[in-house]
Amino acid sequence: MMNFRHFSNVAVRLLLVAGTVALAACGGNKAPETAPNVQPDQFLFQRANDAVKRQRWADARKYFQQIVDNYPQSALRPDAKLGVGDTYLSEGGEANLVLAENEFKEFITFYPTNTRVDYSQYKLAMTHYKRMRAPERDQTETSAAVREFEVFFDRYPNSMLMPEVRQNWRESRSRLSEASYKVGLYYYRARWYVGAIDRFKEVLKDDPGYPERDAVYYYLAESLLKTDKKAEALPYYDRLVKEFERSEFLVDARKRLETLTTE
Repeated sequence: MMNFRHFSNVAVRLLLVAGTVALAACGGNKAPETAPNVQPDQFLFQRANDAVKRQRWADARKYFQQIVDNYPQSALRPDAKLGVGDTYLSEGGEANLVLAENEFKEFITFYPTNTRVDYSQYKLAMTHYKRMRAPERDQTETSAAVREFEVFFDRYPNSMLMPEVRQNWRESRSRLSEASYKVGLYYYRARWYVGAIDRFKEVLKDDPGYPERDAVYYYLAESLLKTDKKAEALPYYDRLVKEFERSEFLVDARKRLETLTTE
């Protein structure tokens, strides 16, 4: 028969084992269990990237943040910092985009010579890009996006990201131009031609590559013509005809040119 003392020792051991298992299951703040030869920061980074692939942004952010907070000497810390910003950016929503903006700004401040600082500047611009509003609404975020894209152009002219950045800059810059154009068109329709002229000229001065500038040329020329400035109007009709093979304004512009040059 097993004596009582031996039975008690066995019971205590079983309780200790059970307690250890329970603690392991809870996790807590202890270092994560890793596969052999895998460092804890590497393990967390792998878990974060797996969560990113599944678009589980909050989970990915948690793992990235653990690296940032607990492994200051890790070579993965800069990428984890970017990962935190990326998960906020991907998740979206006004609050998350503000948090993403802060993460990318901090990265640029703390890692100005990092090989991915150009990426951080690009994503900083994208936090504003994703908050842009329709042309008829406030353009504060659009202006901020354009400004941050142009910082990218100035600082990282040889970046591999340049084609993508330039494409998004063009969309942002066009949004600003469209907003000004629509104000000018409103003035034109209200027959306040002086205000319309100022707005249309502003678009051409600030954004000479605006893709929809055929409309700007036409209504600027029309506004000048209606204020008895024929000599100033002619070049804009001419530019419209020469720069655009297709435009809804081509027929009318050609007619204007023919009439004005034969008077």
